[in-house]
Amino acid sequence: MTQFRKLANPGPLGLSSFALTTFVLSLHNGAMGQPFGTPTSIVLGLAFFYGGLCQLLAGMWEFAQNNTFGATAFSSYGGFWMSYAVIITPGFEVLPTLTEAGGTAKAHGLGIFLLGWVIMTFIFFLATLRSNLGLCLLFAFLDITFILLCAGDWTGTAKVTKAGGYMGLFTALIAWYIAASDLITTDNSIFTLPNPSLARRSVAHIEDGKTEDGN
Repeated sequence: MTQFRKLANPGPLGLSSFALTTFVLSLHNGAMGQPFGTPTSIVLGLAFFYGGLCQLLAGMWEFAQNNTFGATAFSSYGGFWMSYAVIITPGFEVLPTLTEAGGTAKAHGLGIFLLGWVIMTFIFFLATLRSNLGLCLLFAFLDITFILLCAGDWTGTAKVTKAGGYMGLFTALIAWYIAASDLITTDNSIFTLPNPSLARRSVAHIEDGKTEDGN
């Protein structure tokens, strides 16, 4: 009989890579530490290799763990970061082409890109309602972040984009917390971090005032 090597949990890697990349971009979007409108080049390396490649790999390993949700989510957001990196990389000429088109081409183009992720993230949110509190909050805050960034780009309103940056910051912190709750265990630490389950609790059927076991 063929035996397969058991894989380690790829979840903390996927969550950490998402958290750090989101954290850096959200600081930029929120104009925290640098003026609003500064080029986003600082996030390029993270978007390609940490939030992008590492998260994509985490998704592939989730497939091996038979975790459909984790595989789909990590792979999707790994793809998001790689595609975002392509958009802001000068050599791909995405933003210059949209700018040259004039009018609202650039603003609406970015808005449409983010709108797709609003929809995708909402689907993920619905799939977390029976998972755990951390994941449910993560996708709720992430969807709000995408909505604000989408609206900010579409309307060209700096205040809305900054609000998206602030919300993204909270999203990154939640992702880091979930990653830490998986990494910090009783085997390697003196404490653990709670992440309450939202799974449906089994309820004993009561008939004639007695439970199924007759008590």
